[in-house]
Amino acid sequence: MKKLIGSKGFYKMVLAICIPIVIQNGFTNLASLLDNIMIGQLGTLSMSGVSITNQLLQVFNVTIFGAMSGPGIFMAQFYGKKNKEGVENCFRIKLIIGIIITLLAIFLFYTFGQQLISLYLNDNPTDSLKTLNYGMDYLKIMLIGLIPFVITQVYSSSLRETGNTVLPMIASVVAVIVNFCINYILIFGHFGFPQLGVSGAAIGTVVSRVIEMSINIIGGSRNLYLKDAIKMKKVPFDTTKEMLKRGLPLLCNEILWSISIALISQSYSTRGIIAVAAINITTTVTNFFMIVCYAMGNSISIVVGQQLGAGEIEKAKDYDLKMLFMNFVMCLAIGIVLFNVSSLIPQIYNTSLEVKALASQLLKIAACMLPIISIYYSSYFTMRAGGKTFLTFLFDSGYTFVFTFMSALLLTRLTSLPILTIYLLVQCVDIPKATLGLILVRKGIWVHNIVSDL
Repeated sequence: MKKLIGSKGFYKMVLAICIPIVIQNGFTNLASLLDNIMIGQLGTLSMSGVSITNQLLQVFNVTIFGAMSGPGIFMAQFYGKKNKEGVENCFRIKLIIGIIITLLAIFLFYTFGQQLISLYLNDNPTDSLKTLNYGMDYLKIMLIGLIPFVITQVYSSSLRETGNTVLPMIASVVAVIVNFCINYILIFGHFGFPQLGVSGAAIGTVVSRVIEMSINIIGGSRNLYLKDAIKMKKVPFDTTKEMLKRGLPLLCNEILWSISIALISQSYSTRGIIAVAAINITTTVTNFFMIVCYAMGNSISIVVGQQLGAGEIEKAKDYDLKMLFMNFVMCLAIGIVLFNVSSLIPQIYNTSLEVKALASQLLKIAACMLPIISIYYSSYFTMRAGGKTFLTFLFDSGYTFVFTFMSALLLTRLTSLPILTIYLLVQCVDIPKATLGLILVRKGIWVHNIVSDL
């Protein structure tokens, strides 16, 4: 244990990176939570329609995160090496890949959105049709916000990887405040505006994304490493080849992972609209409580990546173990808090007593899993920071699809177990994943400087 306790300087450095990311993620997830609660006041069907659509859009969101991850590994190490040209090339590749994926996603969602939402609807035809209509009304407007979303991700991830975690945080805080105000006005029809329901929530999200994008662009234009990156110069072939070689497994990883999560949710939906609503509440609330876990993971990729790029191998290994331990302790504490408030949170929603009771029980299970999740999240970002992208692919999405999703599929299709038991069993499948991740991190096979020859 003594080895895991570092100097005050180390913890100050980590917190200086982590806290702005926590605040940014916190406000982003708070926006989702408030959206969820406000839409939940309209009824179970409205909430379910929006939650299904958001589950589908999450596939796009995570795919974009994956697209940013490959060049992001290089950018963090180029920044540690003080290589400005390398950072600029990473930015350009991020932007090109992000725009291509976004245009493809808009086409697919616009063309097949109705069929995709229908996959989650298994109850009586009247309720299913209403839920479908709510989901489509929301989706059509949300498609407008995909372009500003991807540009924001390009800039905010690049700013963090070049040492500026504060500006993306400020942009997210402003965006959340705008989103909340517009939602309050348009969802319920205050101050003389019409009551737009789920459409009002989508409009609020799109407007807030445009504002967040604008702030990040302004910040990027003032960043020493990024101000010239928007100039679309030719990226050296060797650099492009290496980024694609290491980035493609991460992109595939995020796509397969997000599809696996969507399929797991679809499996849960076979237990009816009550299960859909309760899972929606559980997922939204848990994501909010996991902001520290996400932030520490991102911090690991930044701090460890920069140390690897600077050639400080032993320091990178030491920092990584300390940060993994920090993440575990913080998530353990947060899990205890979530467990104790799990009966209170569902009461905020305007839904049935049955949904509230089920959501409360599911939240207790999710709370117990938070420390476990922190371990495999830290392991994932560690392997990613070292450029071991194929190993990351196998560890993350490969495991999720083969074991987690298949468990959910078999349990929902081949048994008559209640959703609570199924959810518990599926969550427990991730315990061996956390154990494996810890072993891989301790062995140090992830250690690799990938920019030394670029």
